[in-house]
Amino acid sequence: MANFAIVGATGLVGTKMIERLGESKLEVDNIYLMASSRSAGRVLQFRGQDVVVEELTDRSFDKEIDYAIFSAGGDTSRKFAPIAEARGIVVIDNSSAWRMEEDIDLIVPECNEPKLKRKIIANPNCSTIQSVVPLKPLHDAFGLKRVAYTTYQAVSGSGKGGIDDLVNGQNGQEPKKYPHPIYNNVLPHIDVFLENGYTKEEMKMIDETKKILSLGDDVKITATCARVPVLNSHSVDINVTFKEDTSVEEIRKILRDAPGLVLVDEPDKNAYPTPLEASGSDEVYVGRIRRDISQDNTFYIWCVADNIRKGAASNAVQIAEMLEARK
Repeated sequence: MANFAIVGATGLVGTKMIERLGESKLEVDNIYLMASSRSAGRVLQFRGQDVVVEELTDRSFDKEIDYAIFSAGGDTSRKFAPIAEARGIVVIDNSSAWRMEEDIDLIVPECNEPKLKRKIIANPNCSTIQSVVPLKPLHDAFGLKRVAYTTYQAVSGSGKGGIDDLVNGQNGQEPKKYPHPIYNNVLPHIDVFLENGYTKEEMKMIDETKKILSLGDDVKITATCARVPVLNSHSVDINVTFKEDTSVEEIRKILRDAPGLVLVDEPDKNAYPTPLEASGSDEVYVGRIRRDISQDNTFYIWCVADNIRKGAASNAVQIAEMLEARK
């Protein structure tokens, strides 16, 4: 049995974390739902039982809690995660606050395991999570030489504000979340622009992939991240060059047998992964595997996953499941 806290429980990802934890086989003795003062007092359900949301304060972790899953933004995580850690609680944090800290584990359960130098574990960026799940077994088999990402990211990745901009844009309303309309449009812009011309989202994918897969500087990675008018589930086009020779058939076989993946790759039947198919699932869907005719030993892989489930809530719960299994 374990006691859990969900921090940011009333948000889009927080409510999905409650749902996903409820679906898991984890034995939850007590659950504490925490949020800002404006959400305190709301009643949510966990496994059919009413749970009152409490205000997150410095004293919230003075109770018996084994795991605290955070999805309340970087500033909240920076302030409260060390408080929980000091109480002996394992923190699984969904923000970007801790991901690139040297002593913090950045975990995708299909790819790596926590070393727990500290009791804060970082959940990677949603697009990174779904991309490294297929790259890990391929790296083990053939070695990665270069990876080029192009993402097509759903508006749910921006929370309720992004969803509202898409829905309201159909009625001609001006966007409030994005700098331009997202309805019937594509924005090559996620997060802030940096001095090197990349966005912060693009650099997250680059840096996090290297950390999760323990890649050296000899592996070159680049990314372009775009927001598209899709409600849920991100798509990523992965262009990958391997060190060892391989073939489309070998890649398909490895991905077909790898954990957490569903291979949908029958071009003669128009069978390939789509956001509609992936939504509501914890698996990463891969397909459209083909050789890049412009470069040696280089291949395209189309990758789709539910960014709220696998890209956030499910990955966090899987980390807790992994730690509980260790016991």
